[in-house]
Amino acid sequence: MVGPLAGIKVLDLSRILSGPFCTALLADLGADVVKVEKPPKGDLARNLGPQIKGDSAYFMSVNRGKRSVTADIFTRDGAELIKALAIKADILVENYTPGTMQDLGLGFDQLEALNKRLIYASITGFGQSGPYSNKPALDAVVQAMGGLMSVTGEKEGPPLRPGVSLGDSLAGIFTALSITSALHQRNVTGLGQHIDISMLDCQVTLRKMHLAVTLPRMKFPNG
Repeated sequence: MVGPLAGIKVLDLSRILSGPFCTALLADLGADVVKVEKPPKGDLARNLGPQIKGDSAYFMSVNRGKRSVTADIFTRDGAELIKALAIKADILVENYTPGTMQDLGLGFDQLEALNKRLIYASITGFGQSGPYSNKPALDAVVQAMGGLMSVTGEKEGPPLRPGVSLGDSLAGIFTALSITSALHQRNVTGLGQHIDISMLDCQVTLRKMHLAVTLPRMKFPNG
């Protein structure tokens, strides 16, 4: 069966979970996903969890349905390869610290000049700007800051982290949703766009109903 994203080319420069989970969903929908890995060891996720026939079960679960190519984007040759691939791509997904891709000549503005139709998705802990933008963000960090841990566990007990990586996974889902929306808009405008996904924003969004119930009961100082 041909998926709804058949013919769509995705360049996956992301690592570990949030980005790879997003692009795995796109691959499930039929997109042609090329995962870029840094030689010689590739994605750090290749070393996580139990190994089955020499492959990480975790890595395979979030990189199913993809093809791989090796390129060190921190070298001139690697960056040039990415530019060549981006010219033919519909979508690029990355989850580096803000400014990293720009410094390598691979930022949205730089690649947009080569491909006006490119949809460029960036996943970070706290967005591309703001006081926390350059701080590292792990799943547990954004779950705690987003308040998810505060509403998990026993009533009189300490905050608890949910058993699944909701910080990364939810960001991946929101990114995939944003990308499919951008593809629809591109059919109208003929242009790509930059998608800025904050893991923390996604956590707060997940708590929408809880906040709607609790905030009206809270008293805030004037001003």
